[in-house]
Amino acid sequence: MKRFQIVIALFLVTSFFGQSAMANELAIWDRLQGSNPKGYVLLLRHALAPGVGDPDNFKLDDCSTQRNLSAQGREDAKDVGQWIKLRRIKIAQVQSSRWCRAKESAQLLDLGKVKLNKNLDSLFQEADAANHIQTKLVRKQIQEHRQKSGLLILVGHFVNIGALTGVGVDSGEGLLVRADSKGKIVVVGRSPKP
Repeated sequence: MKRFQIVIALFLVTSFFGQSAMANELAIWDRLQGSNPKGYVLLLRHALAPGVGDPDNFKLDDCSTQRNLSAQGREDAKDVGQWIKLRRIKIAQVQSSRWCRAKESAQLLDLGKVKLNKNLDSLFQEADAANHIQTKLVRKQIQEHRQKSGLLILVGHFVNIGALTGVGVDSGEGLLVRADSKGKIVVVGRSPKP
């Protein structure tokens, strides 16, 4: 009986801290609600597109050669956009990787015109994504946004977001980041998983 009580106690403690951590990661959104925030960037991974990487016959201008969003992925992208809209946060701009799954995710958010940004293109094939020129240019973009108003939304890929932050995200999930005064990219929150 005592062993059972210890197991239950450990489960409750870990559940509480897990929920507490998620609550803390979402709390920043409450503070930004209804505002015109300065310096905040949402690094959003494209919604669910089953598979890994891209087919050998991948062509950037032909979505039929790429992994694409599933029906669930499309619904998830719309839900993420709706969740952001409910926060009434001013959006500075929405930018996306040129990959079809990222571009469609960004469009389905329905948060404004989507600008394509080649620096957000997938780095899946790169051996050192953290030091790749695209990563450096996106880092610089986040640093330059530090004094700008409105939420900048950058829709991209798992590898790219990990290269910038050292944190992994699920399909359709995002990290809210800001550059500190020394230019370091700091994760200040997450968007909920769809």
